[in-house]
Amino acid sequence: MIKVAVVGQGYVGLPLAIQASEAGNKVVGYDNNQEKILEINQGRFEIPGLDSELIISLIAENRFKATYDPSDISDSDIVILAVPTPLGKDGKPDTSVLEQAAGTVAKYCKPTALIINESTSYPGTLRNLIQPIFNSKSASNLLFAAAPERVDPGNTKWDLVNTPRVISGLTTDATQKAVLFYKTFCSTVHEVSSPEVAEASKLFENTFRMVNIALANELAEISNKLGFSTHEAIAAASTKPFGFMPFYPSIGVGGHCIPIDPMYLSDVAKRAGADSSLIDLAQNINSAMPKNTVKRVKLELDNELGNKRIQLVGLAYKSNISDLRESPALELLHELRAAGAIVSWHDPIVGQYGEESSKELDENIDLGIILTPYDEIDFSKWKKSAVKVLDLSASSKNYGWPKSF
Repeated sequence: MIKVAVVGQGYVGLPLAIQASEAGNKVVGYDNNQEKILEINQGRFEIPGLDSELIISLIAENRFKATYDPSDISDSDIVILAVPTPLGKDGKPDTSVLEQAAGTVAKYCKPTALIINESTSYPGTLRNLIQPIFNSKSASNLLFAAAPERVDPGNTKWDLVNTPRVISGLTTDATQKAVLFYKTFCSTVHEVSSPEVAEASKLFENTFRMVNIALANELAEISNKLGFSTHEAIAAASTKPFGFMPFYPSIGVGGHCIPIDPMYLSDVAKRAGADSSLIDLAQNINSAMPKNTVKRVKLELDNELGNKRIQLVGLAYKSNISDLRESPALELLHELRAAGAIVSWHDPIVGQYGEESSKELDENIDLGIILTPYDEIDFSKWKKSAVKVLDLSASSKNYGWPKSF
């Protein structure tokens, strides 16, 4: 049994803590948000795929402890950093939460602990940012490794167990101990030569997706001008059995990974004197999609949005989850309202956004827009009525109307 502390109990940290605990390790889940910890201890949280009864059982069996007291990590053999690494208001990487977490751990961890960073960040973060924080606060025999998270909320096929884990430490000993730990619950562990390779792999995975989504969005703009179906063209390209992978246009990209990770790669590239123009262009294309969508909606409504009744379906950034992080649907909602439209929304999973609540599908509207459809949504009311509908969802599935891209 390994004593483990997971710092950060959000979309990454809490599932990790529970999985490690189930595997037979004794786990402390630390977060400085007291309200969040109280909710976890009561089995209340909004992270898909987690079983509240299981968590309560693990707590009762003393296999998992959720705490906001940092001294509870002091006897852990391994401490994992799993905290947010967002973009600041200037669009540049903001590692302040990660730095604060590292400072807290440096104050309380045992002098022989293995520190693992799962928080997504630029190549060199472990070596040049995290390790120096510990060196400045304590003289110890600490070990350091990087094992970037690969969480996909709501994915029922790929989870923490069967998604391969990429790992490397600053020393051979650190790598070996990190590999040994992750093998307690990961079926595949891929060791690389340096933490920088591990950190870069995570950024490149999501930069790959972001660039290809931007390409699909650009094709959508081209197809709109030339009068052919983007989705039909992508479906035709997909018949090629090699050298092609389908990506679909949408109103933008959301979540913590695709809109953010590429900017960490772009930023570190600029600081190193390397060119990242393709990444930056792709980001600009995707970021412009909500505003471009407003123009398309306006054309559907005879170039007039003032007092037009519009209903959006799905506010989350992906189907079948309640995650609103960086969701382009929220930007589209605000842009349409700023243009004078009267906008409601239907989202049975999100349910509540600010002071607003999900509304039932409405037939008395000028336009319905499908953004993020869920399995449980029944479109029959719209299908039986004369409601005009735009399907702007980022998938190939047919919901009863032609794809509008």
